Amino acid sequence: MLPLGSGNGKRHGVRTVVLSTGVRDPGPGASARRSVRGRLALAVAAVLLAPSAWTQSAPLRKITLNYPTRTGQVWPLYLAKEGGYFQKYGLDVSLVFGVHPAGIAMLVSGEAVMTTYTLEQSMVASSKDASLIALGSPFKKSLFSLMANKNVTGVRGLKGKRLAVSQIGDAPYNYTVNLIGKAGLMPRDVDWIPTGGDVSTRAAALVSNRVDATMITAPVYFKLEQEGYKNLGNISDYEDIYAPSVYLFKKSVAAQNPKLAEALVKACAEAIKRFYDDKAFAMKAYLAWDKQDPVDLERTYDHYAKVSTYERVPYVLAPAVQYILDHPADEKIAAQLRTFDFHKVIDNSMVERLVKEGFFERLFGPGIKEEEEWKAKLAFR
Repeated sequence: MLPLGSGNGKRHGVRTVVLSTGVRDPGPGASARRSVRGRLALAVAAVLLAPSAWTQSAPLRKITLNYPTRTGQVWPLYLAKEGGYFQKYGLDVSLVFGVHPAGIAMLVSGEAVMTTYTLEQSMVASSKDASLIALGSPFKKSLFSLMANKNVTGVRGLKGKRLAVSQIGDAPYNYTVNLIGKAGLMPRDVDWIPTGGDVSTRAAALVSNRVDATMITAPVYFKLEQEGYKNLGNISDYEDIYAPSVYLFKKSVAAQNPKLAEALVKACAEAIKRFYDDKAFAMKAYLAWDKQDPVDLERTYDHYAKVSTYERVPYVLAPAVQYILDHPADEKIAAQLRTFDFHKVIDNSMVERLVKEGFFERLFGPGIKEEEEWKAKLAFR
């Protein structure tokens, strides 16, 4: 073994010092070179590890939405939840059920960000409280029938009879007024029975003979037909009855969070596309939230798909607004609606912008342009 410093230490023109241990000292600059190599190693490790960090998505924003009915009106909400479309747009959504006026109260209090109310209920509520705003209309109308006891022979036979509604002035009340009006009956010609609850509560009131008739949505009324109850008319049979729903927000929430409102409308648009593209999943999503007979639900799906009841381009249409103004539930509401400027609470500008940005064309394909054009001409402005 050579002692420290023995030998000339020259090899290939590089001076080295041979240690007595047999390990060569790299000489001056070794520490700097090790530092450089260490930094390079760290950089390589960072690059290799970075993809796992990049794939970690930002935390989802937790929000609550109200759904005011267990019917096809809210089917896109079920699809957006079960299909992951809310999550796609960064939202962790809780769907909370509550019939009118619970949805309005949830918006006003800040408990819920959005509800999908009927246009009529939204207009009446907004005329009383202009803090609300409708930003689109995703749904034309439900399969909604006036079902009556087996001994009622026709609509005119309802004069003096008991008719169930959830609340006076709610959607079932207004649709009933419209249907009996076609037979010449006025609201004062029948006895209104508020039951609270939703369609299931009204159906139970009919079956238990506490009332003589009530509005029932599909697929619930299919079972009643099979049991012999009379179907006196369906709003879907009348082109002149408008019963759309709207995306309803608190105006200040939508103004302060425009991207949130846009994300919800986009998520529901993707859910609507999934409805038309994937019948099996659409039914699965509905049944996750409302346990119905799959055969009856399929019948409902087939009708809604056939008539395109879910709006691909969700403008609030001027004819629908005018229909509500022309068919108030009573004279007091009529006076209230006549004096209010609904341009303050119905806003199609976000849908208009999404059209111009090509969102619906990218989602549904170039064939949607014709629909965009004719709906733009009918949009409420």
